[in-house]
Amino acid sequence: MAAVDIDMPVETEPVIRDQDDLEREAEGFKEQGNAYYSKKDYSEAFNYYTKAIDACPRNASYYGNRAATLMMLSRFREALEDSQQAVRLDDCFMKGHLREGKCHMSLGNGMAASRCFQKVLELDLNNKEAKQEKKNATVLLEYEKMADFSFEKRDFRKVVYCMDRALALAPACHRFKIHKAECLALLGRYPEAQSVASDILRMDSTNADALYVRGLCLYYEDCIDKAVQFFVQALRMAPDHEKARLACRNAKALKAKKEEGNQAFKICNYESAYVLYTEALAIDPNNIKTNAKLYCNRATAGAKLKKINQAIDDCTSAIKLDDTYIKAYLRRAQCYMDTEQYEEAVRDYEKVYQTEKTSDHKHLLKTAQMELKKSKRKDYYKVLGVGKNATEDEIKKAYRKRALMHHPDRHSGAAPEVQKEEEKKFKEVGEAFTVLSDPKKKMRYDNGHDLEDDGCFEGGDFDANNIFRAFFGGHGGGFSFDSSPDSGPGNFFFQFG
Repeated sequence: MAAVDIDMPVETEPVIRDQDDLEREAEGFKEQGNAYYSKKDYSEAFNYYTKAIDACPRNASYYGNRAATLMMLSRFREALEDSQQAVRLDDCFMKGHLREGKCHMSLGNGMAASRCFQKVLELDLNNKEAKQEKKNATVLLEYEKMADFSFEKRDFRKVVYCMDRALALAPACHRFKIHKAECLALLGRYPEAQSVASDILRMDSTNADALYVRGLCLYYEDCIDKAVQFFVQALRMAPDHEKARLACRNAKALKAKKEEGNQAFKICNYESAYVLYTEALAIDPNNIKTNAKLYCNRATAGAKLKKINQAIDDCTSAIKLDDTYIKAYLRRAQCYMDTEQYEEAVRDYEKVYQTEKTSDHKHLLKTAQMELKKSKRKDYYKVLGVGKNATEDEIKKAYRKRALMHHPDRHSGAAPEVQKEEEKKFKEVGEAFTVLSDPKKKMRYDNGHDLEDDGCFEGGDFDANNIFRAFFGGHGGGFSFDSSPDSGPGNFFFQFG
């Protein structure tokens, strides 16, 4: 078979371009970049400045221009690298030093920014822009120092104020944003804190500080399981993140102790539950929502243990931490009812009903209002010294004792004011007996009706002496009534046998 001729490729020499050609081409790219920059088309400007740098990588102004473009695109870290490269190529490039300083400022490094502006002033003592920017760098450092001091003092509002002012000068500083977000979380402003942290995570999903703040917000909103996931993720990104480590430990401990307390309560071990809730409250004073629930839980256990006053105090503590916590108001109101503090109970039930207008809450409010109304009447049970479940016999015995104790003739030798007071008590004893010994009147009284308003004792036809006579007249009570010759009409004295 005949051999076939093959066309072999011809090797060509690489084209070596003249340096002048490269520089002219680079200048052309730069001019095109400038044109796009003037039109505020910063993305296209960036592309052409990059082409200029590729053609002539030793030209400081190309890096300076690209740095300016990156700054307009808010890509400050890349802009900082270009600015630093520009001044490495030309240490006398003032715009390069200025841009480097501005990048440091935007990223929150006031100290480095100040050094850059000082370098500009060394090159041009009268540079107004450098003078002003150096002042701004000093102000930035002051706000940062003030924020650190305020954080140590736990003045979180002041920290937020300082960080807002600092971010006006350093808008791209993640550190300042995180510091602000952490304090917003500590102030209970969780949606704002979450928003700041989420913005950072959209740009950098591995930012351990932002992951920590997200976890902190969930932790303080009592979503402990989700919070732990974020703390673990933050520690995965930064194993030495001490705040995330502490928060993770507290979250786990708090959840475990609270669950122990709940379990003890379920099996009616109220003493143990009370102690466990107390221990849980000591874990993290900053966790407002969880601690509000713990105070309310301890109040419930305390009420079971008849520690009513402590239960009221615990509910008040819960409400101070979370003034929207309905369960705490309901628990405190019940404690007030149990201790006959009806005005306070009505106030709490009104708050609950204004917030949640349910039929149950309406019933509780009406019951408290009724008890309050009843408490403002004469307490006939107290007048006779008997309980509300006293039998007919007990009521009669109590009347006998109190009527004899307060009868005016027994105190005829006392001072006029004492006589007046005893006469008043004698009348009240008669009123009490009149009501409580009559089943219909007693029922109306027990149902909250004010019998004085109903006219039971109006018209002057109620006479305590008549009640007394009617009660003792048919009973050989061991005494008799005789008119005293000098006592005047309608008065009696006792003659005990």
